[in-house]
Amino acid sequence: MPTAESAWEACLEVIRDNVSPQCFQTWFTPLEAVALAQDDGISKLTLRVPGPFHYEYLEGQYNLLLRTTLTRVLGEKNRLYYEVVVVQEDIGPRQTQSTYQVPASDSVAHRTPAFQPETTAQPVVKSHLMESHTFDKFVVGDCNQLAYSAARAIADLPGGTAYNPFLVYGGVGLGKTHLIHAIGNHIQNWRSDKSVLYVSSERFTNEFVQAIQEKKVQKFSRYYRKIDVLIIDDVQFFGGKEKTQEEFFCVFNELQQNGNQIVLSADRPPKEIEGIEERLLSRFCWGLQADLQPPDLETRTAILIRKADEIGLDLPPGVVDYIAQNITKNIRELEGALVRLLAQATYTTQAIDESLAKIALKDFIRRPHAILSIDRVQRLVCDYFGIDQSRLHEKTKKREIVQVRQLAMYFCRELDYTHKAIGLQFGGRDHSTVVHAVKSVNNLIETDINYRNRVADIRRKVTLLT
Repeated sequence: MPTAESAWEACLEVIRDNVSPQCFQTWFTPLEAVALAQDDGISKLTLRVPGPFHYEYLEGQYNLLLRTTLTRVLGEKNRLYYEVVVVQEDIGPRQTQSTYQVPASDSVAHRTPAFQPETTAQPVVKSHLMESHTFDKFVVGDCNQLAYSAARAIADLPGGTAYNPFLVYGGVGLGKTHLIHAIGNHIQNWRSDKSVLYVSSERFTNEFVQAIQEKKVQKFSRYYRKIDVLIIDDVQFFGGKEKTQEEFFCVFNELQQNGNQIVLSADRPPKEIEGIEERLLSRFCWGLQADLQPPDLETRTAILIRKADEIGLDLPPGVVDYIAQNITKNIRELEGALVRLLAQATYTTQAIDESLAKIALKDFIRRPHAILSIDRVQRLVCDYFGIDQSRLHEKTKKREIVQVRQLAMYFCRELDYTHKAIGLQFGGRDHSTVVHAVKSVNNLIETDINYRNRVADIRRKVTLLT
């Protein structure tokens, strides 16, 4: 069991991240932990407060923060008490002090939410969260530490931190969706008074269009404005949808003004998202933006060990090192490599070792020598589909040309060419076009088995030339 001092120091670390430095210095630094006891399984912490006004201000302004922080540090079963110091002036220069003890207000789990709509009761909300995406299963490293820490703070105190809105961004397969689902799952498990809704930008748009068609826009708007924690995935796809942006702008404003939590994800920083109104982009930047980078070697190793354990796969250390050293792009590729390795071992009834891993993962692992030029990749992909290479530079939006161009961009990225370099050699396109192309190819790989087979066929041809 921790001491009162160590428990309170842990609490202060959380509080420091959720209030301004001036507020922290004024209201929390003077507090002193004087006792921590266990009574029938309940951890009871007593804090000495320098005066009645100080106590009343903490209860009025920071009770929610204190109670939530104690739950995080001491567990769900806890109670907070204040020992309030009262200074009494005697006749003459002498002063004496006395104290009285008072319990803090009831746990926040049983308190009424601060914002209560005047019209109707809170809506019944199906969260659409993926229960498997939790903080416990999210591997933390230098590549995602800021985003993870902010996500935990938000999950512990939704709407009560400076991180509102919270926008997490990064490339494909780096854990954005996992992290925002983890926020929602934690809140849903620990704050039964909060309604949580996860929705993709595409679904939000489709529901809005349907509401227009059925003349139910007001009902749509009222529903979204009552959500306590709204999580929107892939907000970059709001680009170019003016009416949807206008509706989301109004929803955003009301939620933010009422202290409800907004969580967003995107595949790029807000300033690089095209087709979004400036007023909406500026609101995306009001809170905190945190990026996810490709995992470093140590994080990749930890992810492999964690994922292998989840699927019951016993990986020798040499195999873990081989995969972690050679598959560096994102978490999704690491997961795919494990599935491929398990399938190979199952079908061949071979023991998993480095030699089997090299055979099973030959399509995953790129050799560093003989890197193909962008021009050579263009020719290879165009020859495969039987179209003229010059068509990749055209401004045409014909589907068959666009898909070939996107696929060629995809393989150029796999060879680690930069977005800018690729865009320049595909008719002077900007890097966001390349980002979108890669995402489109990945989506088709996941949903279309015929397309996936064609990609694998082309990858084999690329591998033979590198």
